[in-house]
Amino acid sequence: MASSKEFVEYTVEQLRDSGSISYRRMFGEYGWYCNGKFLGVISDDQLFVKFTPEAAQAFPDIPKAPPYKGAKDYFLIEDIDDQELLTKLVRFTWEALPESKPKKGRNLNGSF
Repeated sequence: MASSKEFVEYTVEQLRDSGSISYRRMFGEYGWYCNGKFLGVISDDQLFVKFTPEAAQAFPDIPKAPPYKGAKDYFLIEDIDDQELLTKLVRFTWEALPESKPKKGRNLNGSF
């Protein structure tokens, strides 16, 4: 079951205190970003945050689950109305993840 656009928009609103949140359709669901970094997935009307060992140590009680079959575990946020927890987790995870690599431009000359 795909996530509803209403759930995605509500989730983004709940994440607003974490930073600049954006999202885009990916593989029939949604990937979401904070300040330009990929931080998670919204799948089947559930919010998933990327798993990092640092965040796992700081938030040991948050359950983990894969957002889709064959995926690695992410944090599964069961209460998206807990903005304080969301903000702390997202900021902590954002800090633990490396900076996004710049995308390579297409070489239009055909040479490498």
